[in-house]
Amino acid sequence: MTQAAETANQIPEPAPPTHPLIESNRIEGTPVYSPQGKHVGTIHHLIIEKVSGRVVYAVMSFGGFLGIGSHEHTIPWEKLKYDTQLGGFRTDITPEELTEAPVVSGDERDWRDRRREQDLHDHWKVPPYWGW
Repeated sequence: MTQAAETANQIPEPAPPTHPLIESNRIEGTPVYSPQGKHVGTIHHLIIEKVSGRVVYAVMSFGGFLGIGSHEHTIPWEKLKYDTQLGGFRTDITPEELTEAPVVSGDERDWRDRRREQDLHDHWKVPPYWGW
């Protein structure tokens, strides 16, 4: 065995990150799973409260195949829990809840209407972030 091969064999595998932070672009495209581990959707983008810097919503795509026929829904961040074994988020959201969920178009004007946000939080049974 050559010295280069011996050195290559001694290089350890990189350890998974142990810090609690992640960049937003690494969240986009992250899979979302049911409590049983079935893939149910993907994180499309995040919505961040400007003043505090906290993530308050994830916009997720559910259903469809290769992006065709999928639907986007705004979900309170509290409905997602990261699972290190799956490398994605788990949620207890049911298909029925999605069907009945309030629609938020994603237009910035929607976020100026606190009543629309309150409807969203009421539906998902999650306290609103502005009451933290």
